[in-house]
Amino acid sequence: MTPVSSTKKKKRNPSGTGSWRKTPHGTWRYAVTVGRQPNGKPLVKYFYGKTQREARAKAEQYLKDRQDGIQVDLKTSFSDFADLWLETHIKRVSETTAEGYRYTLRLVKDCFGTRDLRSIRPVDVEQVLDRFQEKGYALSTVQKVRGMMYQIFNKAEANDLIRKNPVRYAERIRSVNTPKEKEAFSPEEFRLLMDHLPNDRTGHSIRLMLCTGIRSQELLALEPRFIAEDGSYLYIRQALKRVKGSVKIGPPKSRDGYRDIPIPSPFRQYAVALRNTDKTYIWEEGKPGQPCNPSYFHDQFRKAVESVTGVRVLTPHCCRHTYVSLMQALGVDVPTIQSLCGHAEMDMTQHYLHVQEEVRKDAVERLGKSFAHPEQKKEH
Repeated sequence: MTPVSSTKKKKRNPSGTGSWRKTPHGTWRYAVTVGRQPNGKPLVKYFYGKTQREARAKAEQYLKDRQDGIQVDLKTSFSDFADLWLETHIKRVSETTAEGYRYTLRLVKDCFGTRDLRSIRPVDVEQVLDRFQEKGYALSTVQKVRGMMYQIFNKAEANDLIRKNPVRYAERIRSVNTPKEKEAFSPEEFRLLMDHLPNDRTGHSIRLMLCTGIRSQELLALEPRFIAEDGSYLYIRQALKRVKGSVKIGPPKSRDGYRDIPIPSPFRQYAVALRNTDKTYIWEEGKPGQPCNPSYFHDQFRKAVESVTGVRVLTPHCCRHTYVSLMQALGVDVPTIQSLCGHAEMDMTQHYLHVQEEVRKDAVERLGKSFAHPEQKKEH
């Protein structure tokens, strides 16, 4: 009698839950009856693996997912679900943030494309993030990619499309370089800038940024009506946004960005000078009533700082770092500084709400008294 080929031989699993077969390609196939078809015949699912253990593990995962309510028979590609996630999520963010999301999503979709959501494991996520770092992407970009993947898989998990979020179990990314220290003007540079910057719109604007910590996007959206008549306060109610290459006026960066900033007494003259204009915005360029392009302001900022001997040419945002570092050096507590700067760290929000106005005013007066001229100190 001719023996049966090993490729055709079936081996019944001892438990009776399935049967094995070795395929002509050398892999193992595990067959499991998972239900009945409409005609009453058994509904059989097949699972393949290089070893019997691998094939059986896939079958057991499938059965466990079915038991837990996971939609195991509905194949969903990562790309399709990512688009669905963005479509619903993007309605809750600003136009600027939406543009950033679209860019990040393109990077993410290039990684997984049409792969089934259920096939993506923590090791796949780690490999993708490693490739981004190897290609030289900034750490902040890689972190945004990881954050977006986390949100997408989290939504898939919540909708029973996957058992668990693979990003949650992936190793966190770490910078291979020493974190770059945030640059700020020194106290001596602060004095030189206050004394020797040009007495024009650019010079007064830089002084205002140094003594209030406002962002350049907030400065460029500033209207005269948002400066108190006596220069004692700035009222931050809007900010400049970049949307598809053009600039628009929108809300501040976060909910905590809406704030009233006291201005130190010795420096209020600069705010009053900026307020004295008949334009819609303090900074306008080209067409009347239109906000200034940040690139133009950055050029004017650089030229003004270059004109002051003994001062490094840093970026406009370094004025904000300077404000924070000087306030810290003067002993101002962190919740007060965060309140003045409009930082949006969630764990500090409650602290912001309880900072008393007198404490805030006292904080900025300390800054003014520390850097005022002797004659200005006599006046106050």
